[in-house]
Amino acid sequence: MENTDTKGYLDMELLRFTTAGSVDDGKSTLIGRLLYDSKSIFEDQLEAVEAASRSCENEEVNLALLTDGLRSEREQGITIDVAYRYFATPKRKFIIADMPGHIQYTRNMVTGASTADLAVILIDARNGVVEQTVRHSYIASLLGISHIAVCVNKMDLVDYSRTVFEEIRSAYRRMSADFISGHIHFIIPISAKLRDNVVDRSAPMAWYDGPTLMELLETVPVNRPQEHMGLRFPVQYVIRPISDRFHDFRGYAGRVASGILRPGEEVVILPRGQRTRISGISLAKQQLEAAGTGESVTVELSDDIDVSRGDLIASADGKEPLIAQNFRVTVCWFNQKPLRAGNRYLIRHTTQQVQGIVKSIDSRIDIETLEEQTGVESLAMNDIATVSLKTSAALAYDPYPVNRVTGSLIFIDPDTFETVGAGMII
Repeated sequence: MENTDTKGYLDMELLRFTTAGSVDDGKSTLIGRLLYDSKSIFEDQLEAVEAASRSCENEEVNLALLTDGLRSEREQGITIDVAYRYFATPKRKFIIADMPGHIQYTRNMVTGASTADLAVILIDARNGVVEQTVRHSYIASLLGISHIAVCVNKMDLVDYSRTVFEEIRSAYRRMSADFISGHIHFIIPISAKLRDNVVDRSAPMAWYDGPTLMELLETVPVNRPQEHMGLRFPVQYVIRPISDRFHDFRGYAGRVASGILRPGEEVVILPRGQRTRISGISLAKQQLEAAGTGESVTVELSDDIDVSRGDLIASADGKEPLIAQNFRVTVCWFNQKPLRAGNRYLIRHTTQQVQGIVKSIDSRIDIETLEEQTGVESLAMNDIATVSLKTSAALAYDPYPVNRVTGSLIFIDPDTFETVGAGMII
């Protein structure tokens, strides 16, 4: 008998969101509250949190321990690494990335927010908009997160004051007007600790007539622009079975980065520019009539042309990607070894890997003031800057604001093979 419950869960729409805020704004507590009030934790998990709370000499159950999994996080009472949690409601399933607030973990913030559809930014009602609020909002905008929800937390500590909330809401809108590209759907007054306006409505804040955070998470449109863009299919692997049954088979495996694959569609193979048509799409032994964004499939082409790993199959409808060897890239540096002009790295772009050289550091963003600094000679770990990059071979790309997949790349140290930076092509 078919498990309809499992099928329904698999078919549910997924929202990826991240939480950010200043230290002690209550990010982990908020996520713990969402998990607890939506009944998304098991009894043994709750018992473990209760035991951990007692060992930390907390007077009550500390829901932040549901997400602060590292021992050092629990001892310090702060979030250090990005913690991912999964839960679902009858309307939608969710992946949460709880990001650290400290400035020295900027690289962790960039990693956690890179795939998010929505950012939840917390503000302590007692402190209002602070430097870290500005920084987290800027990073969310930089990474192209389409929706931002601001939660003014700890409203219980300001006697649920509507005046305090209105002042913070006005201050945030003034601060973010210059760089927030996503739509600020709502600014919500909450108390994560006391469950006000998180899942259930708050009686002490009856003056607030907007949605609770959970209502917003369940209803905000998940508009993934990749679904409406031209086809982008990076080739990951060429399949040539050595068998009598599949003697002439040649397939190209990969994941659809954007658009829709359809048999019969004319495509162009980049960067060389050959044109052909899709003759078939398969998943295991099943033939498909189409494949959409995010699906991993094998593609067959009608012509026997040279296609290899790293090539990009794109729509031939006038929406082809750009092709270049010289780029301006916004980079977040991950490594203790500094980036300097003249340094050479391996550049991973979709499934392609080429050599690259940093021609110049054009400007660095002061992450505290958001001012651009020129004349910079090197980048330290957690720095965000604009650099000019030249690659040894041409890459087919889209600007990052247009397509996150084909507009992003990573820097790899050629000696240690460490990932040392992440870049967004301007």
